[in-house]
Amino acid sequence: MAPPPPPTPSPAQPKTRKKDHVRLNNPFPRAVPSSSLRHRDAAPPLSFSPSSKLAHGAHRLPCRPPLPPPAGTPSLGGAVSLAPRRGGGGATMWETVPGVAFVSAASVDTEADECRGSFALRDGRARLVPDRQRVDRIRAVYRRDADADADADLLRVAGAAFQASEHEQARFPVVVITGVVSARKPTPSPSCLCGRRRAAAAAGRPVLSARYWILLEEKSDTQVAFRVNLGDYQWSCDHDRHATHPSPLPSPSPSTSPRTHRAGSILRLRLSTRVQRSSGGSKKKKKLAFAAAGVPADREELAPLVPAAAAKEELEFNRVWMTLASSREERFYGFGEQFSRVEFKGKRVPVLVQEQGIGRGDQPITFAANLVSYRSGGNWSTTYAPSPFYMTSKMRSLYLEGYDYSIFDLTKPDRVQIQVYGSSVQGRILHGGSPTELITSYTESTGRPPALPRWITSGAVVGMQGGTDAVRRVWKQLQDHDVPVSAFWLQDWVGQRKTSIGSQLWWNWEVDDDHYAGWNDLVRDLRRRGVRTMTYCNPCLVPMDKKANARRHLFEEAKKLGLLVRDAAGEPYMMPNTAFDVAMLDFTNPAARAWFKGEVLAVMARGGAAGWMADFGEGLPLNARLHSSGSGDDGPVAAQNRYPELWARVNREFADEWRSGDHRRVADDADDGNDDGDLFSSCGGGSGRARGGRCCSGRGPRW
Repeated sequence: MAPPPPPTPSPAQPKTRKKDHVRLNNPFPRAVPSSSLRHRDAAPPLSFSPSSKLAHGAHRLPCRPPLPPPAGTPSLGGAVSLAPRRGGGGATMWETVPGVAFVSAASVDTEADECRGSFALRDGRARLVPDRQRVDRIRAVYRRDADADADADLLRVAGAAFQASEHEQARFPVVVITGVVSARKPTPSPSCLCGRRRAAAAAGRPVLSARYWILLEEKSDTQVAFRVNLGDYQWSCDHDRHATHPSPLPSPSPSTSPRTHRAGSILRLRLSTRVQRSSGGSKKKKKLAFAAAGVPADREELAPLVPAAAAKEELEFNRVWMTLASSREERFYGFGEQFSRVEFKGKRVPVLVQEQGIGRGDQPITFAANLVSYRSGGNWSTTYAPSPFYMTSKMRSLYLEGYDYSIFDLTKPDRVQIQVYGSSVQGRILHGGSPTELITSYTESTGRPPALPRWITSGAVVGMQGGTDAVRRVWKQLQDHDVPVSAFWLQDWVGQRKTSIGSQLWWNWEVDDDHYAGWNDLVRDLRRRGVRTMTYCNPCLVPMDKKANARRHLFEEAKKLGLLVRDAAGEPYMMPNTAFDVAMLDFTNPAARAWFKGEVLAVMARGGAAGWMADFGEGLPLNARLHSSGSGDDGPVAAQNRYPELWARVNREFADEWRSGDHRRVADDADDGNDDGDLFSSCGGGSGRARGGRCCSGRGPRW
C-alpha cells in the first residue's frame, strides 16, 4: 500500500500593513508590484538526469486520445509540447521554452498593504531563489498501476489524481513527469552544509531540493488537466555539483526540428532533451530521442534525490513558476472582468479580488482618491472579478484552478511565466479552433449561468432612491411616456444614515418602514402592472444601536451565534468602511450560510424582492480568522480570492431552493409578488472559478 501524500503546509501569514486610517498616501502607487526575482532567476536551466532511461534511446508507450506518445531530439535543449493530432494545423496547445525550466520554485517572504478592500501584494526578502529543474522520469500510469499501487514512489503524491471524483472519472493512462527542482540561498555561505570551509570566492550556497510530480490527464476531447505537486525536501550545497558539472548547459540550437512519434491519437506530446557533458567527456553532442518513459516500473530506476544534508533548515517552497513558450506576435486575452485593457501582451497581470478603484488612472480623480485613501484610485489591473484564464491569437488557452494568488507575466516576448503564491499548481489546457470553441470548452468545466428570466429583458430596470413617494412619482412619469419597465431597483430599501461623506445605507437587511412607508402596497401595485421590485444587500452587518426604528439587530444575532469573521483576539473583526465600521459574515462556516439564507434572503424574497444586487464580496481582511482557518484549505490570500465565490454560492443556492419551494410560506405565496419562484441576483466580487449559476461576478449590472 502506498503511503499517503504528505500534508499540505499551512500558508504563512503575509506581513500586512493596515492603511485604513492613514490620512495622506502616495498618490502614485505602483500598479503591479514588481517581483523580487529577475526573469532569469525565475526560469533556471533545464536538464535531464544522465542516470535515467531517458538518456539512453527512444521509448514508446500507447496513449489514448488526447495524450499521444512524446518524441524528442536533443538539439532543442529540452522542451515539451502538446499539440492536436487533427484539425490543429500544426499549432501547439502548450509548449515550453527550449533549455529553460518549465517548473521552478522558491521561498520568498510575502508583504501586503491593505485598505478597505484594496490590496497590494509583493515579494519581500527572497530566502531561496530558483536554481534548476531536472527531469528524471516520464511514464504513463494505467488504472492497474493505481489500483495495485504498483509504483509507490510515483503514486505517493500523485495518487489523488487517480481517485474518482464526485463529478468525473479519471481517464487513463495519465502521463507523469517527475524529477527534482532546486533553489539556492541568494548569497554564498563560507560555512557549508557539507561541512567544508572555502574561501569567499569559492563559497558554496545551501541548496534546497524537492521532488516534483507533473500529471497530465485527459478530461475531454478539448481539455487536458495538469497538476504540479512538490514534496520530499532535502538540503545540500552546490560544491559537489560544481565539481561534477563545471561546464554550463549547452546553448540550444534551432537548426534541427524535433522528431514526432505518432500513434494514431488526437493529440501528441513531444519532448526533446539534452544531456550535459561531463568535464572529461567528448565535445561531440550526445543525441537522444524518446517517445516517453513507457518502460515497466520494475525495469526503470528513479534517479536519486540530492544527497542528504548535514544540517536542515525548516523551510519549504512557497512560490511555484510555470514557464511556457510564446512568440512576439502572440496576443493574450481574458483574465476575467477587465475594465482598462482587452489585450495584455507586455503586462504583468495579477489575479487578486479587490476594489476596482475610482479613476483607474484618469487624472485628477485617481490622484485625489489615492491621496486620501490608500490605493483607492485603482489602476488598469484592479478588478473585483479577475480570473486566471487566458486565450491567445494562436488559439492557445489555459486556466488555473484553486484560489492562490497568481501573476501572469507576459512582459517577455518569447514566454509566459505564471507565478503562483503556493506550493502546488493545477489547471487545464484547452483545445479549440476559435475563440468560441475555447470559451465553450472553458465553461464546460467552470459552469454556465442559466438563461435570464423573460421579464428582466421586457423593459428598463430603473435604479433609484428616495422612498415610496419618489418611486410612485417616477413610475407615473414613465407610464405617461409609455416607457416599458421591467423592475425598480431600490438600493435604499433599508433606509439611509447621515455620515460625514453624505447619505449611506443602513447595513441591516430589513425594510425601513419610515423611508418606504407602505412597502407591501408599493410592491403589490408594481407587480400587478408587471413590474418587479429589486433590492440590495451585502455580506456585512453593522451595530444598530443608533437606528431608532430597527426591528431586528442582525449584527447582534450573528455575533451571538458566532457567525462573524474574527480578529486575532477572537472578537468580531470590525472593518473601517468610510465613516462607520462593519463586520463580515464568515461563509466558510456552513451555519453562517444557512442563517443568511433563512434569516435575510428568505425575508427579502417573502417581502416581494424579485432579485437583488449582492454586493461587496471583495473586502475580506488578510489577517482575519475564519471558521476554516487551520484546516489547510486556504491561506489568507487564497481565502480573499475564495470569499466572493462563497458569497455568490449563497445567493445561487437560495435562488435554487426558492424555486424548489424551500424558504416559502404557503400563506405568503399570494402576497410576496414572487409566485413564479424565479429569483436571481448580481454578485459583487468573484474569482472566476465558481460553478455557473444565476449570479454574475461583478457589480455593474443590477439584475
